[in-house]
Amino acid sequence: MPDRLLVPFDGSPLAERAVEYVAEKHPDAEVTILHVVDPISVVYEAEAHGLPEAEEWPRRATEEAERVCADAAKIAADAGCSVTTAVETGRPARVILDYVEDHDIDHVVLGSHGRSGVSRLLLGSTAERVMRQSPVPVTVVR
Repeated sequence: MPDRLLVPFDGSPLAERAVEYVAEKHPDAEVTILHVVDPISVVYEAEAHGLPEAEEWPRRATEEAERVCADAAKIAADAGCSVTTAVETGRPARVILDYVEDHDIDHVVLGSHGRSGVSRLLLGSTAERVMRQSPVPVTVVR
């Protein structure tokens, strides 16, 4: 039975590298591309553009998540991987960790944003939290 890999995907170049890594190193794996919609974004939307724009946020966030997942799935499928996609809402690190446990994932591969020093301490790091708390191996692609 092939390994079941989870690739959290936010549409960034580093997330694309994680998908490419999986396609190259684990071509026979069952790959799930997971996009996490962080609801804290609606607060930023309301602050930046006002309440009417924020009320449209769920629809726009869902459309964007579907587009991002489709882009990632194409990269993996073009390399011959068996791919499924998922969209979840919540705090990214927590959602990723819950998804691992709930879906019998064997390995997580994710991109690193490369933060260090004060930036990492102040902003936190999804990759670092997942690495420290995951019950399965985690590969961070730089």
